[in-house]
Amino acid sequence: MKRIFLPLSFLVLASCAGPKWSEISTDDGFNVITQKKGQTLGYSSASGVAILEDKGYAFKDMNRNGVLDPYEDWRLPAAERAADLAQRLSIEEIAGMMLYSSHQSVPSGGGMFGGATYEGKPYAQSGAQASDLSDAQKKFLTDDNLRAVLVTTVESPAVAARWNNNMQMLVEGMGHGVPVNISSDPRHETSATAEYNYGAGGEISHWPTSLGLAATFDPALVEEFGQIASQEYRALGIATALSPQIDLATEPRWTRFYGTFGESPELDTDMARAYVDGFQTSTGKAEIADGWGYNSVNAMVKHWPSGGPEEGGRDAHYNYGKYAVYPGGEFETHLKPFTEGAFKLNGATGMASAVMPYYTISTGVDPSGKNVGNSFSKYIITDLLREKYGYDGVVCTDWNITYDNAGIDKFDGKCWGVEELTVAQRHYECLKAGVDQFGGNNDKGPVLEAYEMWVAEFGQESADERFRESARRLLMNSFRTGLFENPYLDPAVSAKTVGKPEFMEKGYQAQLKSVVMVKNSDSVLPMKSAEVKPKVYVPQRYFPQMVNFFGMVTPERWEETFATELLEKYYEPVSDPAEADFAIVVIDAPTSGTGYSAEDVKKGGNGYIPISLQYSDYTAEHAREVSLAGGDRLEKSANRSYKGKSVKTVNKTDLETVVETKKAMGDKPVITVVNTGKPFVPEFEPYSDAILVSFGCQNQAILDLISGAVEPSALLPMQLPANMKTVELQKEDVPFDMECYVDADGNAYDFAFGLNWSGRIDDARVKKYRK
Repeated sequence: MKRIFLPLSFLVLASCAGPKWSEISTDDGFNVITQKKGQTLGYSSASGVAILEDKGYAFKDMNRNGVLDPYEDWRLPAAERAADLAQRLSIEEIAGMMLYSSHQSVPSGGGMFGGATYEGKPYAQSGAQASDLSDAQKKFLTDDNLRAVLVTTVESPAVAARWNNNMQMLVEGMGHGVPVNISSDPRHETSATAEYNYGAGGEISHWPTSLGLAATFDPALVEEFGQIASQEYRALGIATALSPQIDLATEPRWTRFYGTFGESPELDTDMARAYVDGFQTSTGKAEIADGWGYNSVNAMVKHWPSGGPEEGGRDAHYNYGKYAVYPGGEFETHLKPFTEGAFKLNGATGMASAVMPYYTISTGVDPSGKNVGNSFSKYIITDLLREKYGYDGVVCTDWNITYDNAGIDKFDGKCWGVEELTVAQRHYECLKAGVDQFGGNNDKGPVLEAYEMWVAEFGQESADERFRESARRLLMNSFRTGLFENPYLDPAVSAKTVGKPEFMEKGYQAQLKSVVMVKNSDSVLPMKSAEVKPKVYVPQRYFPQMVNFFGMVTPERWEETFATELLEKYYEPVSDPAEADFAIVVIDAPTSGTGYSAEDVKKGGNGYIPISLQYSDYTAEHAREVSLAGGDRLEKSANRSYKGKSVKTVNKTDLETVVETKKAMGDKPVITVVNTGKPFVPEFEPYSDAILVSFGCQNQAILDLISGAVEPSALLPMQLPANMKTVELQKEDVPFDMECYVDADGNAYDFAFGLNWSGRIDDARVKKYRK
């Protein structure tokens, strides 16, 4: 039952200017005020927040002082409100705002990021609701004044909405009423086994990976994705996206290649701009001012100044991958997606509202000769980002850079270049570099220690000014998105918005546009018949035991590639290749590890091994004799070379499956579908009559393409190397510097290459972006 409440002064308003606002109390514990030509307000009466009036309009008295302060006045520009509140906050409040929480699941009940308690008990034993706040969440919101929360999994959109509301109700009655700003890593990727039935809704719409979006070569599609994703994010309570990842992916072995828009500076720049415009721009009734509003999601672009050129492809989440190198002198090229894309938007919001530097030490870039992780570098953050390129948004560190690191291959702290400093001193170095926020830190203690260090070195006035400057930037991202006016959600509306049918369809259509056909000998595709369904043989897939990026082990297993009921909609499945008209083999690109081995250390080596992009066993005969970067207090040698060492690919059986299937099929067509997140050597090509390259899509989309329901249109967003020699000889920071694989039909698998039913695609996209 909803009830309407009118202010005590309503009769006065009605007699002079007429009613401008009315109020309802919701069943979810908060009140909503709507007003003519004014902002909608949401607040909890239990928080102690009162409603003030001025000229017939309603305002939230967020600090409960009975005065309409400038930051509470929604008629004023966001910049003026943020500047006012930044001066009012205590240093302790600002220190809390500088925190960015560790990963939070809803409910919190375990998983890779640890368990949690509710009133001292594990979730399963606590009797808590899924949307309740955990003990840790209550602590960091109250004791530490944290206001930026990173969410991972959520039980459902409705639960996410209620969890958001519970947090907002808790913090609304504290201090100056600063709301929680919830964020998320990308969450729209799909599962291969999911089925889209043209009408059903889901928990969220499913889209290709960023690399798959890049394969469409269509910035307008990426902007549309951002417009849809932002609506779903806001329905989940998420107002900040820890994306897009616009690192220029010039190193083909890099583990995080899959999250990028590929290796073209021009395409990456256009995709970055489109993505941020889509996420940040509100229109119509949702707009508050300057393109910002209730459908806007702050985009935190990452990772400045690009994590792409990792030496040897090793990743900086680990000590063994902490160095980025520039053997080709292309440092400035890697800045372009930021400076020409994310910082020069077409839309009214102007530029991405936040930036995340990467963990890497950008070796040899600082003219002073100092080599430290990017968030500790004054040259990288202040001299370049702030001063040269005029960036005034939030700079937030990547997660856990101030924590200690216990080993070369340990997934713990990532304090590269400042390992000898204390935790508080690392925070201080970041502040001096120009950072505003600390990712993965729930504790305000080290931030306050860093404040005292600043006071001791530069004086209290300087320290206060420095902290309030970061507070202003951080507050802008909550004012512009309307969180100060109404941070609350209607769970029923959230459930209807997230994954609604039209969003699901848009995502599926994008998947269809993201799959690249690189081979189609004798036009074997599309595979269809007007009279009788062709018979298809699909071998089972073998998944070997693997250790993932976070060190978690997945057991070996066999799986059916396609669900039988799905496959039968297109073809007649048979178990004997002799009976089949054709075969479909689905495989993964080669996977060989992360480039470091504790076993190599035990054998007396330096631990460094190759990262292979081929299925066959590989020995690095052409690797560097001496690494370009290296050295660590935990290592005996500064040389991280792996020349002459060998590595085996864990999924070599994928290649063997293609070979064995072709042998069994004889002259009948074999269609190979390879799922990948980075370049690879296509050793299976001689045994394949047609090849599709997928960057993360549903099996149903693959069958729609093979059957001819849809014509392929995607293009390679990267080069596919001819061999591992060219991979070793290419330079980590240089795009398009590999010898490309050439197939039996004479086609080079180069950037912007792709086929449709008529042959090689040579449309406007190719002409615009090809190298």
